[in-house]
Amino acid sequence: MLLIVGLANPGEEYEHSRHNVGGDAVRLLAQRRGVSLSAQRRQRAQSASLHSTGGLVTLAVPVTYMNESGAALVPLLRRASLASPSQLVVVHDELDLEPGRVQLKMGGGLAGHNGLRSIARVIKSTDFARLRIGIGKPPSKDQGSDWVLSSLRGARRLERDENVSRAADVLEELIDLGFDEAQRRANGPRG
Repeated sequence: MLLIVGLANPGEEYEHSRHNVGGDAVRLLAQRRGVSLSAQRRQRAQSASLHSTGGLVTLAVPVTYMNESGAALVPLLRRASLASPSQLVVVHDELDLEPGRVQLKMGGGLAGHNGLRSIARVIKSTDFARLRIGIGKPPSKDQGSDWVLSSLRGARRLERDENVSRAADVLEELIDLGFDEAQRRANGPRG
């Protein structure tokens, strides 16, 4: 049993933004695996399930704003019947990683990420897995909001889309090969 949740803000104005890379990676994974994410009644997320050699995998993208992501988890967790927070994988943007890097880790701090904070508050734990997608830091601190929320175009958009594709690759490895091998491949030297 695995629940993979990609964080994103809803609405066209946030499409192709750095902040939405987590949700876009999960959407790409769903597309690759031939499943359609759809909103279920009384759920605050689009979700789909697929079967893997390791068991049932639920993919989800909350339709809440990032800072309310935890509210979408309540019905998803009930439906997925997870035995442990370690069966939850949250896919999100990460300012502390340069673009092009992804990192798979278990537990840890929240690094000021409001989506992670919301999830940790709801499940009362930080012992869940995270797939961190590097977006880099803005040129100055006062540009933080624009940096993560603005829709990207041109070369920056291509770079962002490559990051999303790499994250979807890691998620496929996680499903097919397990956490330890996916982590080794994601976090190891890039060739």
